[in-house]
Amino acid sequence: MASSINSLEAIQKKIDAVKLFLSVSLSIANAHTVDFYTCDVWDQFMAVPPVEVLTEITLNGDHKRAPEHYLNHCSGTAKKITFGFCDDSKRLVDVAELLEAAYAHSLPGLGVCVGRTELLQSLRHTDNAQPLEEAAVVESDEFMNSKKSHEVQAMSEVVSSLAQRCRVTQVIDVGSGKGYLCSFLSLQYGLQVYGIDSSSVNTHGAQERNRKLKKYSRAYQRHSKANRTPTVMPPSGQEDLEDVAPEDNSLPELDQSDPASAPEDPFLSALCVGMVEPTSPRVPPSELSLEERERRKRENLERKARSWVNSGGMGCGMLYSPLTSYVTAETELKEIIGELEDAVMVGLHTCGDLAPSTLRMFVAKRELLSVCSVGCCYHLLSEEFDPTRQECPSSSVCGFPLSGYLREQSWFCGRNARMSACLALERVAKGQGIQMESLFYRAVLHVILRDHYSSFKSEKRVGNVYSKATSFVDYVWRALRRLELDESKLSDGVIQSYHDTYRPRMVEMEAFNMLKVTLAPCIEGLILLDRLCYLKEQGSVRLKWWMSTGDLLSPVQFLQEDVAFSTLVQLFDPLLSPRCYGVVGVKAPGMELSE
Repeated sequence: MASSINSLEAIQKKIDAVKLFLSVSLSIANAHTVDFYTCDVWDQFMAVPPVEVLTEITLNGDHKRAPEHYLNHCSGTAKKITFGFCDDSKRLVDVAELLEAAYAHSLPGLGVCVGRTELLQSLRHTDNAQPLEEAAVVESDEFMNSKKSHEVQAMSEVVSSLAQRCRVTQVIDVGSGKGYLCSFLSLQYGLQVYGIDSSSVNTHGAQERNRKLKKYSRAYQRHSKANRTPTVMPPSGQEDLEDVAPEDNSLPELDQSDPASAPEDPFLSALCVGMVEPTSPRVPPSELSLEERERRKRENLERKARSWVNSGGMGCGMLYSPLTSYVTAETELKEIIGELEDAVMVGLHTCGDLAPSTLRMFVAKRELLSVCSVGCCYHLLSEEFDPTRQECPSSSVCGFPLSGYLREQSWFCGRNARMSACLALERVAKGQGIQMESLFYRAVLHVILRDHYSSFKSEKRVGNVYSKATSFVDYVWRALRRLELDESKLSDGVIQSYHDTYRPRMVEMEAFNMLKVTLAPCIEGLILLDRLCYLKEQGSVRLKWWMSTGDLLSPVQFLQEDVAFSTLVQLFDPLLSPRCYGVVGVKAPGMELSE
């Protein structure tokens, strides 16, 4: 029997606790960094000096009060909760209390997640599990950077265990990108994988990778039959070979090169390079000698070829089937995959609304027996009840909230808060801090636009002019040209005077943004708890529907397709992969795992 600790009622109670905390603190996350000086954001929200905020955050290692301290207040029987904010002025007066509350209302503080090892043990110790055939051992770091290798290895082990648990051999990877997870699942675990991505560039690249692996596997086989030491040399002519560890930008948590997904908030932009996508510890290929690069390429291709042959790849065509299609919750998978059987659905860092769509598909489609979904890019989520939103997607189904529980309450976070949810607290805590100067430049530029261009609001974005600027003066000139504004209104001296006036107040922005980072896990936690709550709602919803219709089928028959097991699991090291939590669900007729 499932434990009541993560029952639907328990999850709803934790959602209530996080909502209560955010109802007081969410205004900080929703404050736009661009407006920091024009709207006097610090004085609006803070009643303490910025140095006190930074000092408390630095000493925050022990601010971890038990979550029950806050959960017990939800009944309303105790004194009114302020979480460090003054009840009358709504300004922050106690930084330590806010930090304690922020931890208590994060996923680790709430104690709602299981560990990856614990999940694997639960999946493997069931009578229903069926071992998969042994497959070749694949060295994933030979063709992925360190971050992607860590993610793929950790997630593929969970996915393969889910496949064993459900007795299936098919996997559907939604938002498969360049297909690294697909390839690894196929090679390492012998699964039949269909990778669906909306980008034809990604699926074409995956097909090319499969073609090359097949080509070099034949060469390797010929060498093996000749009893030679396998050495696959690059062919003559111009062949587009992969490097030793090419960077994977197919599924970035925040892809700076993609205009459609690039964040508008410069606070988030400043965090992307150093905090969201870590650099690989390997020596860059450009710094290696030509001989060393060729040697590593040969070794890499030999390993791939051996894996291909050992896993039976010579007789089965491609490693997996990459498919190009735009997927929504209403997509009919059988129209895309002609050979579709019962399968596990996965998504590794599926952006925006694609993650909740994956969960909706899992619930709605009989052939999907299990799901493992890791979302990202919360700033791209559509919110049904956000009054400032334009429209939900063409499907009219928004990405948040997903659960009926939050939808009944018309809850929304706001776009700036969702952007803040993308931040990486663990990396900031380890000293991978915020690029404050670029944020400061953008906020002071907004003051200049207000003073000299009548509070000018441009639909055009300033963009990343900071990386090209040599000084604040140069930054402003570049921004004005980008916005196509009259440059004759300003001079170098006037621009520099703005910089000198606001420079002493830069510490305010630093302290405020650190509070945003502190709140990020709570906002992300609410989004993920909403998705977990959605899965846990399915059984009770279907049973209520059966009782209201008086259908001749028994409730047992209805519940056989319900989600018998669902949980949140920490799959990755948050320092390597900040979006480290996965939503796991299993349809298992008549069986449950202990949660």
